[in-house]
Amino acid sequence: MLADQLDFVIGVDTHRDEHTLALVQARSGGLVSEAAIAASRPGYAQALAFAEGCAPGRRAWAIEGSGSYGAGLARFLNERGERVLEVARAKREPRRSRRKSDALDALAAARSLLGQTKLARPRAGGSREALRALVTTREGAIAARRAALNQLRALLVTCPEPLRTKLRTLTPARLLGRCARLRAAQRTDTELAATTLALRACARRALAASAEERELTHAIHALVRSWAPQLLAEAGVGPITAAQLLISWSHRGRFHSEAAFARHGGSAPVPASSGQVVRHRLDRGGDRQLNRALHTIAISRRKTDPRTIAYLERRTRQGKSVREALRCLKRYLARHLFRLLETMPAHT
Repeated sequence: MLADQLDFVIGVDTHRDEHTLALVQARSGGLVSEAAIAASRPGYAQALAFAEGCAPGRRAWAIEGSGSYGAGLARFLNERGERVLEVARAKREPRRSRRKSDALDALAAARSLLGQTKLARPRAGGSREALRALVTTREGAIAARRAALNQLRALLVTCPEPLRTKLRTLTPARLLGRCARLRAAQRTDTELAATTLALRACARRALAASAEERELTHAIHALVRSWAPQLLAEAGVGPITAAQLLISWSHRGRFHSEAAFARHGGSAPVPASSGQVVRHRLDRGGDRQLNRALHTIAISRRKTDPRTIAYLERRTRQGKSVREALRCLKRYLARHLFRLLETMPAHT
């Protein structure tokens, strides 16, 4: 256990403006000291000084929310050679009598780390965080474009004639171009003037979101190509799916095995046997974005890759359904891609 390898553990309960620290002895779990720091670089330096003064020797940090409010502190400590580990937030019991404070949460974070055997390291920053920002913003642009298109189509349903007749038969691309160039109607017809303005606003919003999506996709492709060109050489792997693989994988050593990576991506088999039927199903948990990337790669390979086509045919001849064969394929992809990621050179 981790308690046998350390002298002290510093638990951190993170918030937007302030973090609370609880220092405990590793062998006994007893509380030694507490502190509160600002969620800023001077505060991070204060936290490190607190640890160096009160916890000499072997120590580790147990940080809640190391991917959100605790990201800055985790990066600061990693840069200075500290051992930083991630812990899940404590589950809240549905009892009004349960005590709750930031200091108690920090203490619980420290103690929860002591009994663990499988340790979680925080996700890396640098290129990984750059990709995450680009991918997240691209998803927002796609959602904004979809919402604008849906709103524009809804306006066309009740659009006054003859404008409705002119626009309803156009393809989406031509519809956006035509609506973006609409001029304001005469003020005497209030309904037509307002509808024309609304159609033009929706079309221009959708076009702007499309331009934003293309710009972000180009930046994602360039970053993935410089970081992991071998991923793009894999059949069925495009820049967006490669970016998601890199975001979820993060860095070498985050997952202790390819089975853990498959479990994280929701592609590990789950027993679903009953009676004389022996079968497995896909895991519905895990990182659903990583699962979607694996599914996209599997569907693409199913159509174009000869080895994948032969593999699925062999699986179906063995009595598996198409869905079960795809489950096996996703598990194989998780294993293959994880091994490829682990052999990549380090990238900042």
